[in-house]
Amino acid sequence: MIDQSVARSDVQTGLCHIFLQHTSASLLLSENADPAVQVDLEHFMQRIIRDGDPAYRHTSEGPDDMSAHLRSVLTGSFLTLPVVEHRLGLGVWQGVYLWEHRYQGRKRRLVLTIQGEGRTL
Repeated sequence: MIDQSVARSDVQTGLCHIFLQHTSASLLLSENADPAVQVDLEHFMQRIIRDGDPAYRHTSEGPDDMSAHLRSVLTGSFLTLPVVEHRLGLGVWQGVYLWEHRYQGRKRRLVLTIQGEGRTL
């Protein structure tokens, strides 16, 4: 979706800002060649932020409620990436990921702002 939006824009060189309008998921720029990287990231995050910790007071949506918010705070809800020749200027092994921190996935909304210069004729 992001790649297509950048390609359809009039921006040849500039920036693409991606903002996630949620507090229990996050955006990552990470390795995209080996799916084991995502599994390892999830295992790491589960070790440092445990679901259902009895010390958490904010649990109105279940045992993954506060832990999802903490994971989001640590990982972030926006990315700003270069646009080069109507494409995201990512490295060979880089990909943009929406990381869901809840047990059950939810509908998520992204806001894209693409700014820069178009083609000069």
